[in-house]
Amino acid sequence: MPDLLAKEATENQSGGEQRLIWALCLASIVVYINLYAVQGMLPLIAEHFNVSGAKATLILSVTSFSLAFSLLIYAVISDRVGRLAPIMVSLWMLVASNLLLIFARDFDALLLVRLLQGVLLAAVPAIAMAYFKEQLPAGFLLKAAGIYIMANSLGGIGGRLMGGLLSQYFTWEQAMMVNFSVTLIGISIVTYLLPRREIKCAVTQYSTSVINKIKHDIGGFIYHLTDPQMRLVYAIGGLAFMMMVNQFSFIQLYLMADPYNFSRFAATLIFLCYLSGTLTSYLSAKWVVKFGAQRLFKGALVVMLLGTLLTLMDNLLCITIGFLLTASGFFLTHSCCNSFVAIRASTHRAKATSLYLCSYYLGASLGGPYLMIFWHQSEWQGVVIGSVGLLSLLLVAILRLTHHQSKAVEQELNTQT
Repeated sequence: MPDLLAKEATENQSGGEQRLIWALCLASIVVYINLYAVQGMLPLIAEHFNVSGAKATLILSVTSFSLAFSLLIYAVISDRVGRLAPIMVSLWMLVASNLLLIFARDFDALLLVRLLQGVLLAAVPAIAMAYFKEQLPAGFLLKAAGIYIMANSLGGIGGRLMGGLLSQYFTWEQAMMVNFSVTLIGISIVTYLLPRREIKCAVTQYSTSVINKIKHDIGGFIYHLTDPQMRLVYAIGGLAFMMMVNQFSFIQLYLMADPYNFSRFAATLIFLCYLSGTLTSYLSAKWVVKFGAQRLFKGALVVMLLGTLLTLMDNLLCITIGFLLTASGFFLTHSCCNSFVAIRASTHRAKATSLYLCSYYLGASLGGPYLMIFWHQSEWQGVVIGSVGLLSLLLVAILRLTHHQSKAVEQELNTQT
């Protein structure tokens, strides 16, 4: 009888772990559909709100900006009240906020709603990795992280393609009704799947003093920011995303102009190149163990550089291969950064993850205005020049990280001897 009870308990635990992984991955897909659907709708947004295509790209930048800093707030909240409640509240408020998009009457109003949505979209990415680390066995963590990043890319692809399809065949109001319906169905399933109980991990007892609580929270952020390796990984993720995600915005404008003259939906098919990143994310856990993060960071940089330069060949095949390479290199970088932060953070885990993602999405928000300068000067060739500049900074950050890791190993060897 004890053996049977133990077996049943193990099966229940395993089932709960699987439900958690599926729930957070689906939540991630819904979040990234909501974040990136508008990127596939840039031509419709420009037409409906009477702005230029380049100005329409700001719709992604403002959301990424508010999302970036909201990540820090959710890290504090989730460390105090747990991981489950903030996720559920934010997701259902996201459903409600989609109704506001239907009634946005001008571009400024649209930007304000998207600014609000950035706050709501931040909960899942801010909390998910810390939630996994606390609720899953150590052997599951790398695999869960890889699957989660894969879900991120699937949500990004699905959102952009859905946006392109809606942009081609629907009005703005109709498109937003479809987006609302998809979000409602997805969040309902997430609510059903998420385990109602979470393992309560030991947390620091807070003083009743508000000042001491604030000091504790700030101290958690400072703890990770004073770690030079963490700072460099934050910079690596931010610079890589700053380049990659905004390249996809401007290539749509390029493909819709002469000599390609793609339709709105056809231009969004370039986002299928994200599938190479989906595969890379899935394989990343094995590669991190086999090759180590240092080698993978350098290899991914080379792949992104080759992919970016290949698009200068200015034919559709080279552009497609170039974006396949860039997406693959980026998602390998992103997976390595996520794993690095999750493993290195022994305390204040949600804060460590939120700092990384804050840098990550801040890069996305700054990348649009940055590459827009190059676009106005030389269109796609200018975007490539701006991207090479970002990759140069990325190389410096990777080399500095390698130096710090080598120095840490050397110090450890000296201590042992």
